[in-house]
Amino acid sequence: MIITSNPDTSLDVSTGAENSVPASQPYDYQFRPLVEPDWTRFPGWAGVGVAEWDSAQWQRANCIKNARQLQTVFGQKLDESFVADLVRDQRERATMSMLITPQMLNTMVPDLAPGAAGYLDRLLADPVRRYMLPVFGDRHPEWASHPYASRDSLHEAEMWAVEGLTHRYPTKVLAELVPTCPQYCGHCTRMDLVGNSTPQVAKVRLTLKPADRLDRMLEFLRASPSIRDVVVSGGDVANVPWPRLEAFLCALLDIPNIRDIRLATKGLVGLPQHWLQKDVLDGLAGVCAKARQHGVQIAVHTHANTAQSVTPAVARASTALFEAGVRDVRNQGVLMRGVNDSVEALLDLSFALLDGAGVMPYYFYLCDMIPNSEHWRVAVWEAQRLQRGIMGYLPGFATPRIVCDVPFVGKRWIDQVDSYDRERGISYWTKNYLTPLEADDPTARQRSYPFYDPIDTLPQEGQDWWRTHEGH
Repeated sequence: MIITSNPDTSLDVSTGAENSVPASQPYDYQFRPLVEPDWTRFPGWAGVGVAEWDSAQWQRANCIKNARQLQTVFGQKLDESFVADLVRDQRERATMSMLITPQMLNTMVPDLAPGAAGYLDRLLADPVRRYMLPVFGDRHPEWASHPYASRDSLHEAEMWAVEGLTHRYPTKVLAELVPTCPQYCGHCTRMDLVGNSTPQVAKVRLTLKPADRLDRMLEFLRASPSIRDVVVSGGDVANVPWPRLEAFLCALLDIPNIRDIRLATKGLVGLPQHWLQKDVLDGLAGVCAKARQHGVQIAVHTHANTAQSVTPAVARASTALFEAGVRDVRNQGVLMRGVNDSVEALLDLSFALLDGAGVMPYYFYLCDMIPNSEHWRVAVWEAQRLQRGIMGYLPGFATPRIVCDVPFVGKRWIDQVDSYDRERGISYWTKNYLTPLEADDPTARQRSYPFYDPIDTLPQEGQDWWRTHEGH
């Protein structure tokens, strides 16, 4: 159904008189039932039945890791120019190796079979393809990277209390349990650590054995009563063997000061089959029962960037998490050009999450300043415009906040910028707390920290300034 004003009459608030023309809205809400695209439209999956598709093991075993495997799935119906552009990007630009689950690939151009008329144009424009399967032609020809882009743009490794445990905020930590994911996103903020090395990026490697690393994390948390909130991530917790993850979560629950635990997994969207496995759900139910006894809240944070990625399988998995005892499932998307950089796209996604899957729209982050990401990033002023544009449609508790994760500062709502040089695209931000790196620096809370817009969004004068800047 479409929710609009009464089609026959509208009220003129200035006179109280009825008019014949309804007031139009910039966005018309429409309830859309979720749809699982037909995977058999791909020649390589024409014989795949429901039982195989719903198997997490089958999904993992049939991930696409290179152009040859992609062509096999497409039945050699991929345009040769697209394949060449993809291979060139993997060789010259990609910071993440190719790894796409069948579930995720199936949401690209969901209503058209490979080889159909217009398929290549639709594939190139597809928002899921644009961030999961980037090609060289996507990247900006002059500004592939910002001069101040860096591999660990948020300086997380510099803030490790122990290996893999990032302590950026006074009461919160990030526990990176594993450096892998079920699928790799091109814009990954942890591209320095996560995934296989690419020709462009030799990845940093965790050195401790997993058991030793987790033990050291727990030792630090037991000795740190000011920490109450642990984000358990990676990588993706869907790639942590369940017995190891369960043991770590139960150990966290035994630490009296830990009151919130958040499990970070894009696997809920890219591999919902994992979260529908009986052993995982049974184990999670036991962890949630223990959490209730301790008065601790457990939530799951996932990562959907487009409405078309939210399918019935995702809804089934989120429902199963609720039934296991998880308090909230929240979405943290990334704002990206050509993916979701319109009011309509953000609202479509938010309603698909909320209405279709019971997932709370939570954050949209500006894409971080990692190498070769300029074609994805949006400017601060664009993000501010989008935040204003989505206000008033969703319930207040479900209206996502657009945030900028400023290096050395942390997450800031997009309108919390202190000053902004629009010509050069430099915004300045302040903070109200210290990271461990600044414990002995009394000026840190008075300092302004810069963040940079993508240069191609600047006026000509600003672009010319950056062309002569020493960082270019």
